[in-house]
Amino acid sequence: MTVDVLAIAAHPDDIEMTCSGTILSLIAQGKTVAGVDLTRGELGTRGTPEIRAQEAEEGARLMHLVARENMGFRDAFFRNDEEHQLALIPIIRQYRPEIILTNTPDDRHPDHGRAAELVADACFYAGLRQIKTVGKDGKPQEAHRPKYIYNFIQDRSLKPDFIVDITPYWDQKLAAIKAYKSQFFNPESTEPQSYISGEPFMKFLESRMREHGHMIGAEFGEGFISRRMLGVKDLFALV
Repeated sequence: MTVDVLAIAAHPDDIEMTCSGTILSLIAQGKTVAGVDLTRGELGTRGTPEIRAQEAEEGARLMHLVARENMGFRDAFFRNDEEHQLALIPIIRQYRPEIILTNTPDDRHPDHGRAAELVADACFYAGLRQIKTVGKDGKPQEAHRPKYIYNFIQDRSLKPDFIVDITPYWDQKLAAIKAYKSQFFNPESTEPQSYISGEPFMKFLESRMREHGHMIGAEFGEGFISRRMLGVKDLFALV
């Protein structure tokens, strides 16, 4: 299976919080999108890896992903090194996306910036034909390098290079986030409080999306950072 866009994130729920509105808008345009979680989020304060796997499956359904995988890397202890790059390269070659969406380059959680660098390096090396990999079908894979890598913005307030209007998809995005009942605000939960489990964090997420939307004259938006200069052919195509 090949896709137009591949979202790769450090933890289950990163994709839902940051770029699910963009994913839904892409799918509405007829694009195909898959997701990859690098870890199971096993060091999280709340929930279990098994619960989070179920929640990720539900999130994938609500975002209409054609596939979602988990690399099983160690939460907090994965590295941007040869071992992890060689594990990720076959996934990139399998899906052959034109666009990669991935973690922010600088954030409160160290995993996010490390994931951003790992994904960027793996994407580059996936384009080197002298690095030999084998697919799930046992056949040699062809080299493939995605054209674009866009980093979504997470906890820290970073300046986006562009913003996607997600206003029509806000309710669906919120539903995908709330699929993670173990992680986010749930007054019935008896688990310990975490950084993201309180009602104020949900309000923060909404205010961030409203802020980004306001910057482009929309109600809700998702901001992204580009590693390369962006160009346009049509000034009238800009929002």
